[in-house]
Amino acid sequence: MILFTMVENSSLEENTKNDYAEEEKLLAQIGADDKDAFRKLYQLHAKTIYAYALSILKSHHNAEEVMQETFLKIRSAAHLYQPMGKPLAWIFKITKNFCMMQLRKDRRYCSKEFEDMENNHFLSYEMDAEDRIVLQAALEILAEEERTIILLHAVDGLKHREIAEILGKPLSTVLSKYHRGLKKLQEYLEERGE
Repeated sequence: MILFTMVENSSLEENTKNDYAEEEKLLAQIGADDKDAFRKLYQLHAKTIYAYALSILKSHHNAEEVMQETFLKIRSAAHLYQPMGKPLAWIFKITKNFCMMQLRKDRRYCSKEFEDMENNHFLSYEMDAEDRIVLQAALEILAEEERTIILLHAVDGLKHREIAEILGKPLSTVLSKYHRGLKKLQEYLEERGE
């Protein structure tokens, strides 16, 4: 059993390294103005970047805007990327920087009432009513790290191990925050009778 676990973990690590190598190759191609490579990277990570931005900004519109800005930045700066083994971490750093800029801009130009009103609108035309309720609850009651982990897992389907690598957190911390966040959501929804 231990041998099986070790083999399974080593093959997972090998697959992850292959994914990193593929993403680094895509970034090099994007740096050389390869539009197909850019399209492929977008298809691979658009949902992930959106979920990450949404977990920080709590606004569908702002998260979409930040996602688009992130990909524009990737396209213009891919030639500057230095291979470090985790291209998605570099992309997350860009996304987080745009999110922080958006939050600063929102604090300067928006009142709290407008922000609350905006966040109560339907978050996406693609979601059914139940998903909207759960997502709205996640945005309202969860701490930022819990939101990030749950949205990356639920929206993009990333594995907990991948989320831990991307966020630079131990797997046990990611699992703990994930389960704690789910418990908070469950209690919230049970209180509301949902």
